[in-house]
Amino acid sequence: MLKKKTDLAIVTRSFWPIYPVIGEALLRFAENLSGSYSVAVILQDHIGVRKELNEKARGKGVEFFPGKAWSTSSSRIAVRALDAIYFMLWVFLCLIRSRPKVVYVSTDPPVLVPLVVMIYAFFFKAKFVYHLQDIHPEAANVVISVHPFVYRMLKWVDALVMRRATAMITITEEMADEIVDRSRTQRPIHVIPNPAVSFDNIRYPDKRVRGFSFCGNAGRLQRIPLLLRAIKDYLDSGGSLLFVFAGGGIYAPDIQALADQYDQVCYRGLVSATEAAQISCDHEWALLPIEDEVTRFAFPSKSSSYAFAGSAVLAICGEETSVSRWVLDNKVGVVVKPDVAEIVSAFFMIENLDCISGDYSSKREVLKEELSFDSFLTRLESCFRQESLL
Repeated sequence: MLKKKTDLAIVTRSFWPIYPVIGEALLRFAENLSGSYSVAVILQDHIGVRKELNEKARGKGVEFFPGKAWSTSSSRIAVRALDAIYFMLWVFLCLIRSRPKVVYVSTDPPVLVPLVVMIYAFFFKAKFVYHLQDIHPEAANVVISVHPFVYRMLKWVDALVMRRATAMITITEEMADEIVDRSRTQRPIHVIPNPAVSFDNIRYPDKRVRGFSFCGNAGRLQRIPLLLRAIKDYLDSGGSLLFVFAGGGIYAPDIQALADQYDQVCYRGLVSATEAAQISCDHEWALLPIEDEVTRFAFPSKSSSYAFAGSAVLAICGEETSVSRWVLDNKVGVVVKPDVAEIVSAFFMIENLDCISGDYSSKREVLKEELSFDSFLTRLESCFRQESLL
């Protein structure tokens, strides 16, 4: 057996600085451990990460294996699938080269990359932690139909990886239950909510804009067509609130078209994490639309940043979802059913309220502590130590 060269390898497509939440968190995790352990990061490179690391004096003592990224979240499904295959091969080659004792791997991209990590761990007698940010292929199948044979095969493969992992991490208790129910795994599962983007340089205004912000991916899971129809009907009926969107995604052109039609709608396009956080802070309310079915297999990452921003959250989803429970249990906003008429009524209700987002903040400080980077890193390191991986 070849001698191990690296103590820990972190495998993820979503890395700093393009992904300022989980990417930043994993960079800090690698930096924190690099003084005591040899750490490598295997990632996809969108902008020349080595140059960025040097310019920002980040990643000292960490070895990086960047592979070129060929797609984004707005790319066609076929392109993203080919890119996932490319990254899978890149990961396997880098694992062979670095020969880590322990591997951390996330579900970005799903199924294929965790599979090659499992294969590496089997042949090289290594251990690995599987971080399920989403549960696939179920999450993908909610919005795009996967061929039944391919779906069953991918589901079987991912369940096999779950059973072979040394430990798993996921975001919510509901997702943890789904993992056990689907895979029958007996491996330990640690529930660690994703942190919010850093708000260190954010200005909290004395008076917020009367309106809504949406900061995040306008993709296939976010009910964007439904939301845009509701905004159009609301404005056509004389509504006065403002709507600001920031972020990319497949429905970005539709948002731009609505902004071109109505003065009360603004599309800021792709912005930095700091700009997105400031937009959320500047507005009284934040929009959190999500497909009901996918909440069993994923949780919207923008929720953490909305909590830190102090915005009241208008969740557009079913009442029995994990998102609905998160909003109501933490008293950060209200929930409306995914129906155009119901959403329009909610807009008018909010327009006629005298209260602002501060009325939805009684538990926010506790929630902010739970969603901080320090809390995430402490819990992540605790997971590794509990499983004797560090």
